[in-house]
Amino acid sequence: MLTVVTGGSGSGKSEYAENTAVRLAKEEGLPLYYIATMRPFGEEGKRRVERHRKLRAGKGFETIECYVNLENQELPERGVVLLECLSNLTANEMFETEGAGEGTEERVLSGVKALLEKSAHLVIVTNDIFSDGITYDEVTALYQERLGHINRELAFLADQVAEVVCGIPLQLKSKGSK
Repeated sequence: MLTVVTGGSGSGKSEYAENTAVRLAKEEGLPLYYIATMRPFGEEGKRRVERHRKLRAGKGFETIECYVNLENQELPERGVVLLECLSNLTANEMFETEGAGEGTEERVLSGVKALLEKSAHLVIVTNDIFSDGITYDEVTALYQERLGHINRELAFLADQVAEVVCGIPLQLKSKGSK
């Protein structure tokens, strides 16, 4: 099952996604994996990573760091996977030396599809970076366009899509849910 969780900065999407993954793992007695895609650059990046580690503490996640080339990521065994977050993975693929560059959309989507095949449930966190009404430089606009295409494709494939607003999850799509 594929679940996509989106929302703005500070919306509560990470907590909702974590709780969803934990619930699925407990219901089915499956291992729980957290695929971290953010390289902690600078003090702000380190603070964000630490905050997410604290959120996950005691929930049973095994953390796997994967910054690019998700398609080759192996899991110790089939389980519930939380991918946090698609926005960072897309940026890494676009801008890092070992990233896909022009092939970012294809590599991210093929990576997610490969990970979905390896897991019982995949919960993906992505960001809503499209609502601020600001016109950005050409490179940032290209990033937004690519992330938007990826988000739409994954929402189409997903069994469930939720947007978290002010800590409240709004179910945008739900098929076959309990």
